[in-house]
Amino acid sequence: MTRYSIMLVALWALTNALMGQNVLISNTNYPEEPSIKLNPKNPAIIVAGANLNNYYYSVDTGRTWNQGILTSPYGVWGDPVIDVDTLGNFYFFHLSNPSSGSWIDRIVCQKSVNNGQSWSPGTYTGLNGTKAQDKHWSVVDRKTNIIYVTWTQFDAYGSNNPADSSLILFSKSTDGGETWTSPIRINKKAGDCIDSDNTVEGAVPAVGPNGEVYVAWAGPAGIRFDRSTDGGATWLDEDILIDPMPGGWDYEIPGISRCNGLPVTKCDLSGGPHHGTIYVNWTDQRNGSGDTDVWLAKSTDGGFTWTAPIRVNDDAPGKHQFFTWMDVDQVTGWLWFVFYDRRNYNDNRTDVYLAVSMDGGETFINRKISESPFLPNSGIFFGDYTNISVHNNIVRPIWTRLHGGQLSVWTDITPVDQILTGMGENSSAGEDMEVVAYPNPTSEKFYVSFKIHASAQVTLKIYDSNGRLVATPLDGKVYDYGKHVFEIKPAQYNLTSGNYLCTLSYEGKTISRKFTVN
Repeated sequence: MTRYSIMLVALWALTNALMGQNVLISNTNYPEEPSIKLNPKNPAIIVAGANLNNYYYSVDTGRTWNQGILTSPYGVWGDPVIDVDTLGNFYFFHLSNPSSGSWIDRIVCQKSVNNGQSWSPGTYTGLNGTKAQDKHWSVVDRKTNIIYVTWTQFDAYGSNNPADSSLILFSKSTDGGETWTSPIRINKKAGDCIDSDNTVEGAVPAVGPNGEVYVAWAGPAGIRFDRSTDGGATWLDEDILIDPMPGGWDYEIPGISRCNGLPVTKCDLSGGPHHGTIYVNWTDQRNGSGDTDVWLAKSTDGGFTWTAPIRVNDDAPGKHQFFTWMDVDQVTGWLWFVFYDRRNYNDNRTDVYLAVSMDGGETFINRKISESPFLPNSGIFFGDYTNISVHNNIVRPIWTRLHGGQLSVWTDITPVDQILTGMGENSSAGEDMEVVAYPNPTSEKFYVSFKIHASAQVTLKIYDSNGRLVATPLDGKVYDYGKHVFEIKPAQYNLTSGNYLCTLSYEGKTISRKFTVN
């Protein structure tokens, strides 16, 4: 190999590391609206699904994929949701279209005991005459393997009759999806049936540290929250307001046939400093129809009180970020987000971004992971969501792409250390924040040199190769404008030999640098 070709290979590797390592899952059978889930006990096994009836499975952490077409006697009509229990059984929830019955008249659950290679005929919940059952999501309690599912029931889908309403329903299975409890209503204020801002939708359940069931949704009363402490038998007397959601959950994005900002609910069960915190993630246009943003609210008291919305995307105002999804790494406690992003363009070209928060939703680092932008077309339905699944620093987003009139679904397999380094070196901190760590590798001591352009509180954190926070040498210390050098002695913080990541943050800006202790 010539020196020139070696340089080209090295340049390609660096570019690939900084822009993402995208993997095509499939571009056949018009896939969109994808869902993905990795098995926490064996993360090499990942299962995914996409509209209307596509399933995919990988046995090598998402590097290669197999696919099939899902069938059921109850019909398969999209809205795929993939889940997994602690025994390694996967579940594929979807809408129905039975040969004898009504369109979307139940929520169907099909089970795989062989890592997504084949599926049972399925069971169902929610059958209620001709009423429509739609927009479901599930969660598995990893202590008990009880499966919880919530969704929207329409008296008559699309009806503008004031007598027709939409409700949030709840059901559970205690026997691995074989049988389901009779659905119960959990929301207090009903919505209409038009399938827009005044319809109640987006119910995504989460499990709390003591088996609590948490659910948030959007509708005419904004984003509302409910909880059960007895496995779903009883719920709060009154739903709790998280946010009024200015502009509603149904809004326009140029080039997208329809777009929603429905909420996603997760809870930190990592055992770390934010254990038990509940997070709700959504998008809206409170800042105007030309400025869609990704938001996060959190509760540290079981959902009774909530923070004001925190903006996740870190670009300047005036661009669209939409179709967000969130997951919590239950080993590290880090929050991971995936969303579409147009910050880099003045037209409808669209990138895919990841965001991560390593401090319980206080600050966020954004990183573009798509290798090239795509241009959606409002004449081609694009689905209603993206998805992401994470565990122990394995991050697997999934999204839809349109290219040359062809839909496809993708994931990304970039290692977390490269993600964080790429984020740090390409973060929004820009020219007003410079960070250098030297010498690297180090043994007895090293230095973090940084320059800031205004007086600010500075925080410096150190994470090990597993993503665990191991030291906080600076915690909101005030530094003046100018260049500063901070000395770190590895022995002082019990840093043994290995690879580490230091992150320096101020005023919502973060830069990460890797270093090695010998």
